[in-house]
Amino acid sequence: MELGVAIIILCFAAVFAAFMLLVFGLIYAEFSNSEIPLGVAQPGKLRLIHGLLVGIAVLGRTFQNMGLCTQVGFTRWVSNTLLPTSKVPPQLLIKDLTFAGVPVRVYQPKAPSSGHRRGLLYFHGGGWMLGSIDTYDDLCRYIAKESATVVVSVGYRLSPEHRYPAQLDDCLAATSHFLEVAEADYGVDPRKVAVGGDSAGGNLSAALCHRFVENDLPLPCAQILIYPVLQMADFNLPSYQQNQYVPLLYRTRMGFYYLHYLNGDTSLLEDVLDGRHVPVELELKYRKWLGPDNLPPEFKTRGFTPRAVTAHDEEVYDIMKDALEPSVSPLLASDTVLCKMPPTFILTCEFDVLRDDGILFKKRLDDLGVPVTWWHVQDGFHGIVSFFDKGWLTYPSGKLALDHIVSFVKTL
Repeated sequence: MELGVAIIILCFAAVFAAFMLLVFGLIYAEFSNSEIPLGVAQPGKLRLIHGLLVGIAVLGRTFQNMGLCTQVGFTRWVSNTLLPTSKVPPQLLIKDLTFAGVPVRVYQPKAPSSGHRRGLLYFHGGGWMLGSIDTYDDLCRYIAKESATVVVSVGYRLSPEHRYPAQLDDCLAATSHFLEVAEADYGVDPRKVAVGGDSAGGNLSAALCHRFVENDLPLPCAQILIYPVLQMADFNLPSYQQNQYVPLLYRTRMGFYYLHYLNGDTSLLEDVLDGRHVPVELELKYRKWLGPDNLPPEFKTRGFTPRAVTAHDEEVYDIMKDALEPSVSPLLASDTVLCKMPPTFILTCEFDVLRDDGILFKKRLDDLGVPVTWWHVQDGFHGIVSFFDKGWLTYPSGKLALDHIVSFVKTL
Protein backbone atom coordinates (compact mmCIF):
# COMPACT_ATOMS: atom_id res chain seq x y z
CA MET A 1 0.00 0.00 0.00
CA GLU A 2 2.77 2.42 0.95
CA LEU A 3 4.61 1.63 -2.29
CA GLY A 4 1.48 2.38 -4.30
CA VAL A 5 1.01 5.72 -2.57
CA ALA A 6 4.65 6.58 -3.15
CA ILE A 7 4.32 5.83 -6.87
CA ILE A 8 1.21 7.99 -7.12
CA ILE A 9 2.99 10.85 -5.35
CA LEU A 10 6.01 10.53 -7.65
CA CYS A 11 3.79 10.52 -10.74
CA PHE A 12 1.93 13.59 -9.49
CA ALA A 13 5.22 15.34 -8.75
CA ALA A 14 6.54 14.53 -12.23
CA VAL A 15 3.39 15.87 -13.91
CA PHE A 16 3.46 19.00 -11.74
CA ALA A 17 7.15 19.55 -12.51
CA ALA A 18 6.52 19.17 -16.24
CA PHE A 19 3.60 21.61 -16.03
CA MET A 20 5.66 24.18 -14.15
CA LEU A 21 8.50 23.72 -16.62
CA LEU A 22 6.15 24.49 -19.47
CA VAL A 23 4.59 27.49 -17.71
CA PHE A 24 8.00 28.89 -16.81
CA GLY A 25 9.25 28.36 -20.35
CA LEU A 26 6.21 30.09 -21.85
CA ILE A 27 6.58 33.09 -19.55
CA TYR A 28 10.32 33.33 -20.26
CA ALA A 29 9.75 32.94 -24.00
CA GLU A 30 7.16 35.72 -23.98
CA PHE A 31 9.65 38.13 -22.46
CA SER A 32 12.45 37.05 -24.80
CA ASN A 33 12.94 38.37 -28.33
CA SER A 34 10.93 35.63 -30.01
CA GLU A 35 8.74 36.60 -32.94
CA ILE A 36 6.13 34.50 -34.70
CA PRO A 37 5.21 36.33 -37.93
CA LEU A 38 1.89 36.21 -39.71
CA GLY A 39 1.79 33.21 -42.00
CA VAL A 40 3.43 30.70 -39.66
CA ALA A 41 1.42 27.49 -39.37
CA GLN A 42 -0.52 27.20 -36.09
CA PRO A 43 1.37 29.95 -34.20
CA GLY A 44 -0.13 29.05 -30.81
CA LYS A 45 1.19 25.52 -31.09
CA LEU A 46 4.64 26.78 -32.10
CA ARG A 47 4.64 29.13 -29.10
CA LEU A 48 3.83 26.17 -26.86
CA ILE A 49 6.67 24.04 -28.28
CA HIS A 50 9.08 26.96 -28.01
CA GLY A 51 8.07 27.57 -24.41
CA LEU A 52 8.70 23.96 -23.49
CA LEU A 53 12.13 23.98 -25.13
CA VAL A 54 13.04 27.25 -23.42
CA GLY A 55 11.93 25.82 -20.07
CA ILE A 56 14.13 22.77 -20.57
CA ALA A 57 17.10 24.96 -21.50
CA VAL A 58 16.67 27.27 -18.51
CA LEU A 59 16.28 24.36 -16.11
CA GLY A 60 19.38 22.77 -17.63
CA ARG A 61 21.34 25.99 -17.10
CA THR A 62 20.15 26.09 -13.48
CA PHE A 63 21.35 22.53 -12.90
CA GLN A 64 24.67 23.39 -14.58
CA ASN A 65 25.16 26.37 -12.28
CA MET A 66 24.46 24.06 -9.31
CA GLY A 67 27.15 21.67 -10.57
CA LEU A 68 24.68 18.81 -11.09
CA CYS A 69 25.11 18.33 -14.85
CA THR A 70 25.78 20.29 -18.01
CA GLN A 71 22.99 22.12 -19.77
CA VAL A 72 23.51 20.19 -22.99
CA GLY A 73 23.62 16.89 -21.09
CA PHE A 74 20.30 17.69 -19.39
CA THR A 75 18.70 18.69 -22.70
CA ARG A 76 19.83 15.45 -24.31
CA TRP A 77 18.53 13.43 -21.36
CA VAL A 78 15.12 15.09 -21.45
CA SER A 79 14.84 14.67 -25.23
CA ASN A 80 15.55 10.96 -25.01
CA THR A 81 13.62 10.29 -21.78
CA LEU A 82 10.38 12.03 -22.76
CA LEU A 83 10.12 10.16 -26.05
CA PRO A 84 7.02 7.93 -26.15
CA THR A 85 7.81 4.29 -26.77
CA SER A 86 5.91 3.08 -29.82
CA LYS A 87 5.55 -0.44 -31.13
CA VAL A 88 7.81 -1.58 -33.92
CA PRO A 89 5.78 -1.58 -37.16
CA PRO A 90 5.20 -5.17 -38.33
CA GLN A 91 6.56 -4.19 -41.75
CA LEU A 92 10.05 -3.48 -40.38
CA LEU A 93 12.96 -5.29 -38.80
CA ILE A 94 14.89 -2.82 -36.62
CA LYS A 95 18.39 -3.48 -35.27
CA ASP A 96 20.93 -1.43 -33.32
CA LEU A 97 24.42 -2.13 -34.69
CA THR A 98 27.79 -0.49 -35.19
CA PHE A 99 29.27 0.26 -38.60
CA ALA A 100 33.04 0.81 -38.44
CA GLY A 101 32.69 1.64 -34.75
CA VAL A 102 29.84 4.12 -35.29
CA PRO A 103 26.45 3.38 -33.65
CA VAL A 104 23.66 2.94 -36.19
CA ARG A 105 20.05 1.79 -36.24
CA VAL A 106 19.01 -0.16 -39.33
CA TYR A 107 15.39 -0.17 -40.51
CA GLN A 108 14.87 -3.06 -42.89
CA PRO A 109 11.56 -3.79 -44.67
CA LYS A 110 10.39 -7.37 -44.13
CA ALA A 111 8.34 -7.73 -47.29
CA PRO A 112 10.09 -9.60 -50.09
CA SER A 113 11.42 -7.45 -52.91
CA SER A 114 11.40 -8.34 -56.60
CA GLY A 115 14.85 -6.83 -56.97
CA HIS A 116 17.50 -5.00 -55.02
CA ARG A 117 16.25 -2.43 -52.54
CA ARG A 118 17.19 1.19 -52.12
CA GLY A 119 19.26 2.41 -49.18
CA LEU A 120 19.40 5.70 -47.28
CA LEU A 121 21.97 6.86 -44.73
CA TYR A 122 20.20 9.38 -42.50
CA PHE A 123 22.15 11.96 -40.46
CA HIS A 124 20.03 13.62 -37.78
CA GLY A 125 19.84 17.32 -37.01
CA GLY A 126 20.48 19.15 -33.74
CA GLY A 127 23.28 21.62 -34.45
CA TRP A 128 25.94 18.86 -34.29
CA MET A 129 25.27 19.04 -30.53
CA LEU A 130 21.80 17.56 -29.92
CA GLY A 131 19.65 14.88 -31.55
CA SER A 132 20.18 11.14 -31.57
CA ILE A 133 19.13 7.88 -33.16
CA ASP A 134 16.30 7.70 -30.62
CA THR A 135 14.95 11.21 -31.25
CA TYR A 136 14.73 10.47 -34.98
CA ASP A 137 13.34 6.96 -34.64
CA ASP A 138 9.79 7.78 -35.75
CA LEU A 139 10.97 9.74 -38.79
CA CYS A 140 13.31 6.99 -39.97
CA ARG A 141 10.66 4.34 -39.40
CA TYR A 142 8.23 6.30 -41.52
CA ILE A 143 10.64 6.74 -44.43
CA ALA A 144 11.65 3.06 -44.36
CA LYS A 145 8.07 1.82 -44.16
CA GLU A 146 6.49 4.17 -46.70
CA SER A 147 9.26 3.92 -49.31
CA ALA A 148 10.26 0.25 -48.78
CA THR A 149 13.84 1.44 -48.28
CA VAL A 150 16.58 0.19 -45.95
CA VAL A 151 17.29 3.24 -43.77
CA VAL A 152 20.43 3.50 -41.66
CA SER A 153 20.24 6.17 -38.93
CA VAL A 154 23.76 7.22 -37.95
CA GLY A 155 24.63 8.13 -34.34
CA TYR A 156 27.65 10.30 -35.06
CA ARG A 157 29.66 11.90 -32.24
CA LEU A 158 28.44 15.26 -30.94
CA SER A 159 29.93 18.57 -29.87
CA PRO A 160 31.10 20.01 -27.56
CA GLU A 161 32.73 16.72 -26.56
CA HIS A 162 33.87 16.18 -30.15
CA ARG A 163 34.77 18.89 -32.65
CA TYR A 164 34.86 19.03 -36.42
CA PRO A 165 35.65 16.84 -38.34
CA ALA A 166 34.66 14.01 -35.94
CA GLN A 167 31.00 14.16 -37.01
CA LEU A 168 31.84 14.10 -40.70
CA ASP A 169 34.40 11.32 -40.18
CA ASP A 170 31.75 9.18 -38.46
CA CYS A 171 29.27 9.73 -41.28
CA LEU A 172 31.91 8.80 -43.85
CA ALA A 173 32.90 5.67 -41.92
CA ALA A 174 29.31 4.48 -41.52
CA THR A 175 28.46 5.21 -45.16
CA SER A 176 31.56 3.48 -46.51
CA HIS A 177 30.84 0.41 -44.36
CA PHE A 178 27.22 0.21 -45.49
CA LEU A 179 28.23 0.48 -49.15
CA GLU A 180 30.54 -2.50 -48.65
CA VAL A 181 27.90 -4.74 -47.04
CA ALA A 182 24.70 -3.33 -48.58
CA GLU A 183 24.12 -6.04 -51.16
CA ALA A 184 25.30 -9.09 -49.21
CA ASP A 185 23.69 -8.23 -45.86
CA TYR A 186 20.65 -6.16 -46.78
CA GLY A 187 19.84 -6.85 -50.44
CA VAL A 188 20.52 -3.22 -51.30
CA ASP A 189 22.01 -2.16 -54.61
CA PRO A 190 25.10 -0.07 -53.70
CA ARG A 191 24.35 2.10 -56.72
CA LYS A 192 20.98 3.01 -55.19
CA VAL A 193 22.20 4.29 -51.82
CA ALA A 194 21.46 7.93 -50.95
CA VAL A 195 22.51 10.15 -48.06
CA GLY A 196 20.36 12.73 -46.34
CA GLY A 197 19.56 14.60 -43.19
CA ASP A 198 18.00 17.68 -41.68
CA SER A 199 19.68 20.91 -40.54
CA ALA A 200 23.19 19.91 -39.34
CA GLY A 201 22.52 16.49 -40.86
CA GLY A 202 21.90 18.18 -44.21
CA ASN A 203 25.26 19.90 -43.82
CA LEU A 204 26.95 16.55 -43.17
CA SER A 205 25.25 15.01 -46.21
CA ALA A 206 26.41 17.77 -48.57
CA ALA A 207 29.90 17.83 -47.03
CA LEU A 208 30.12 14.07 -47.35
CA CYS A 209 29.27 14.21 -51.07
CA HIS A 210 31.97 16.87 -51.45
CA ARG A 211 34.47 14.57 -49.77
CA PHE A 212 33.46 11.68 -52.04
CA VAL A 213 34.08 13.85 -55.13
CA GLU A 214 37.42 15.14 -53.86
CA ASN A 215 38.63 11.60 -53.16
CA ASP A 216 37.29 10.28 -56.47
CA LEU A 217 35.00 7.77 -54.71
CA PRO A 218 31.71 6.43 -56.11
CA LEU A 219 29.04 8.96 -55.16
CA PRO A 220 25.76 8.25 -53.39
CA CYS A 221 22.92 8.13 -55.91
CA ALA A 222 21.30 11.22 -54.36
CA GLN A 223 21.44 13.66 -51.45
CA ILE A 224 18.37 14.73 -49.47
CA LEU A 225 18.85 18.08 -47.73
CA ILE A 226 16.11 19.10 -45.28
CA TYR A 227 16.49 22.77 -44.29
CA PRO A 228 20.26 22.29 -44.44
CA VAL A 229 23.04 24.43 -42.92
CA LEU A 230 25.27 25.15 -45.89
CA GLN A 231 27.49 28.16 -45.20
CA MET A 232 29.16 30.09 -42.42
CA ALA A 233 30.23 33.11 -44.46
CA ASP A 234 27.13 35.32 -44.29
CA PHE A 235 24.69 35.50 -41.37
CA ASN A 236 22.98 38.55 -42.90
CA LEU A 237 21.14 36.95 -45.80
CA PRO A 238 17.47 37.96 -46.10
CA SER A 239 16.26 34.85 -44.27
CA TYR A 240 18.70 35.47 -41.41
CA GLN A 241 17.39 39.02 -41.04
CA GLN A 242 13.70 38.22 -41.52
CA ASN A 243 13.60 35.17 -39.27
CA GLN A 244 16.31 35.93 -36.72
CA TYR A 245 13.88 35.64 -33.77
CA VAL A 246 11.55 32.98 -35.15
CA PRO A 247 11.48 29.70 -33.20
CA LEU A 248 12.79 27.06 -33.31
CA LEU A 249 16.14 28.37 -34.54
CA TYR A 250 17.38 31.89 -33.81
CA ARG A 251 20.18 33.55 -35.78
CA THR A 252 22.40 33.74 -32.69
CA ARG A 253 21.72 30.09 -31.86
CA MET A 254 22.86 29.03 -35.34
CA GLY A 255 26.14 30.90 -34.82
CA PHE A 256 26.46 29.30 -31.37
CA TYR A 257 26.06 25.80 -32.84
CA TYR A 258 28.58 26.48 -35.60
CA LEU A 259 31.19 27.76 -33.14
CA HIS A 260 30.79 24.73 -30.89
CA TYR A 261 31.10 22.47 -33.93
CA LEU A 262 34.37 24.09 -34.97
CA ASN A 263 36.28 25.16 -31.87
CA GLY A 264 33.97 26.14 -29.00
CA ASP A 265 35.15 29.76 -28.88
CA THR A 266 31.76 31.44 -28.38
CA SER A 267 33.47 34.74 -27.55
CA LEU A 268 33.68 35.20 -31.33
CA LEU A 269 29.91 35.00 -31.82
CA GLU A 270 29.29 38.70 -32.52
CA ASP A 271 32.34 38.90 -34.78
CA VAL A 272 31.11 35.96 -36.82
CA LEU A 273 27.52 37.23 -37.02
CA ASP A 274 28.86 40.60 -38.24
CA GLY A 275 31.08 38.93 -40.84
CA ARG A 276 34.43 40.00 -39.42
CA HIS A 277 35.80 36.49 -39.98
CA VAL A 278 35.68 36.86 -43.79
CA PRO A 279 38.44 38.83 -45.59
CA VAL A 280 37.13 41.44 -48.04
CA GLU A 281 38.54 39.64 -51.08
CA LEU A 282 36.78 36.41 -50.06
CA GLU A 283 33.54 38.23 -49.27
CA LEU A 284 33.55 39.75 -52.75
CA LYS A 285 34.26 36.32 -54.23
CA TYR A 286 31.43 34.67 -52.30
CA ARG A 287 28.92 37.35 -53.28
CA LYS A 288 28.58 35.80 -56.73
CA TRP A 289 27.02 32.83 -54.89
CA LEU A 290 25.63 34.41 -51.72
CA GLY A 291 24.50 37.78 -53.04
CA PRO A 292 20.79 38.54 -52.54
CA ASP A 293 20.44 39.02 -56.31
CA ASN A 294 20.61 35.23 -56.57
CA LEU A 295 17.33 34.93 -54.65
CA PRO A 296 13.87 35.22 -56.22
CA PRO A 297 12.31 38.64 -55.46
CA GLU A 298 9.56 37.20 -53.25
CA PHE A 299 12.13 36.18 -50.65
CA LYS A 300 13.40 39.75 -50.15
CA THR A 301 10.14 41.52 -49.38
CA ARG A 302 10.05 41.11 -45.59
CA GLY A 303 12.37 43.52 -43.78
CA PHE A 304 15.68 43.01 -45.56
CA THR A 305 18.53 45.55 -45.60
CA PRO A 306 21.56 44.73 -47.81
CA ARG A 307 24.80 44.81 -45.86
CA ALA A 308 27.84 46.71 -47.12
CA VAL A 309 31.20 44.96 -47.36
CA THR A 310 33.01 45.45 -44.04
CA ALA A 311 36.63 45.19 -42.94
CA HIS A 312 37.58 41.89 -41.37
CA ASP A 313 39.59 41.09 -38.26
CA GLU A 314 42.71 39.12 -39.17
CA GLU A 315 42.88 37.43 -35.76
CA VAL A 316 39.28 36.31 -36.01
CA TYR A 317 39.88 35.02 -39.55
CA ASP A 318 42.91 33.00 -38.42
CA ILE A 319 40.79 31.30 -35.75
CA MET A 320 37.76 30.79 -37.99
CA LYS A 321 39.20 30.10 -41.45
CA ASP A 322 38.13 26.43 -41.32
CA ALA A 323 34.54 27.73 -41.34
CA LEU A 324 35.00 28.73 -44.97
CA GLU A 325 36.19 25.32 -46.12
CA PRO A 326 33.67 23.41 -48.29
CA SER A 327 33.63 20.54 -45.79
CA VAL A 328 32.04 23.01 -43.33
CA SER A 329 30.35 25.35 -45.82
CA PRO A 330 29.39 23.20 -48.84
CA LEU A 331 27.75 26.18 -50.55
CA LEU A 332 31.25 27.67 -50.99
CA ALA A 333 32.63 24.67 -52.93
CA SER A 334 34.10 25.21 -56.39
CA ASP A 335 32.09 24.72 -59.56
CA THR A 336 34.34 21.82 -60.55
CA VAL A 337 33.21 19.91 -57.45
CA LEU A 338 29.57 20.97 -57.30
CA CYS A 339 28.94 20.07 -60.94
CA LYS A 340 29.61 16.44 -59.95
CA MET A 341 27.03 16.39 -57.14
CA PRO A 342 24.35 13.68 -57.36
CA PRO A 343 20.65 14.45 -57.95
CA THR A 344 19.49 16.51 -54.99
CA PHE A 345 16.30 17.03 -53.03
CA ILE A 346 16.17 20.31 -51.07
CA LEU A 347 13.47 21.26 -48.59
CA THR A 348 13.22 24.82 -47.28
CA CYS A 349 10.83 26.64 -44.94
CA GLU A 350 9.71 30.23 -45.32
CA PHE A 351 10.15 31.17 -41.65
CA ASP A 352 13.61 29.67 -41.15
CA VAL A 353 16.98 31.44 -40.92
CA LEU A 354 18.41 28.66 -43.11
CA ARG A 355 15.88 29.17 -45.91
CA ASP A 356 18.28 31.06 -48.17
CA ASP A 357 21.11 28.54 -47.69
CA GLY A 358 18.91 25.94 -49.36
CA ILE A 359 17.62 28.25 -52.11
CA LEU A 360 21.12 29.51 -52.98
CA PHE A 361 22.45 25.95 -53.10
CA LYS A 362 19.57 25.01 -55.39
CA LYS A 363 20.50 27.86 -57.75
CA ARG A 364 24.16 26.86 -57.84
CA LEU A 365 23.28 23.24 -58.64
CA ASP A 366 20.68 24.31 -61.22
CA ASP A 367 23.24 26.56 -62.94
CA LEU A 368 25.71 23.67 -63.06
CA GLY A 369 23.21 21.23 -64.54
CA VAL A 370 22.70 19.06 -61.44
CA PRO A 371 19.09 17.77 -61.20
CA VAL A 372 17.34 19.39 -58.22
CA THR A 373 13.94 18.71 -56.70
CA TRP A 374 12.83 21.57 -54.43
CA TRP A 375 9.95 21.65 -51.95
CA HIS A 376 9.24 24.89 -50.10
CA VAL A 377 7.01 24.86 -47.01
CA GLN A 378 5.31 28.24 -47.27
CA ASP A 379 4.02 28.25 -43.69
CA GLY A 380 6.91 26.23 -42.25
CA PHE A 381 9.50 26.91 -39.57
CA HIS A 382 12.81 25.21 -38.79
CA GLY A 383 12.21 21.68 -37.50
CA ILE A 384 8.65 21.29 -38.77
CA VAL A 385 9.27 17.88 -40.36
CA SER A 386 10.02 16.43 -36.93
CA PHE A 387 6.41 17.21 -35.98
CA PHE A 388 4.89 15.10 -38.73
CA ASP A 389 3.29 12.71 -36.23
CA LYS A 390 3.36 14.06 -32.67
CA GLY A 391 -0.26 13.70 -31.60
CA TRP A 392 -1.77 17.09 -30.76
CA LEU A 393 1.57 18.72 -31.69
CA THR A 394 1.41 17.39 -35.25
CA TYR A 395 1.80 19.84 -38.14
CA PRO A 396 0.07 18.83 -41.39
CA SER A 397 2.69 20.83 -43.34
CA GLY A 398 5.41 18.69 -41.75
CA LYS A 399 3.61 15.50 -42.75
CA LEU A 400 3.12 16.78 -46.32
CA ALA A 401 6.80 17.71 -46.54
CA LEU A 402 7.88 14.29 -45.31
CA ASP A 403 5.61 12.63 -47.87
CA HIS A 404 7.38 14.60 -50.61
CA ILE A 405 10.69 13.30 -49.29
CA VAL A 406 9.32 9.75 -49.39
CA SER A 407 8.12 10.31 -52.97
CA PHE A 408 11.61 11.42 -53.97
CA VAL A 409 13.20 8.39 -52.31
CA LYS A 410 10.87 6.13 -54.30
CA THR A 411 12.30 7.53 -57.55
CA LEU A 412 15.87 6.43 -56.77
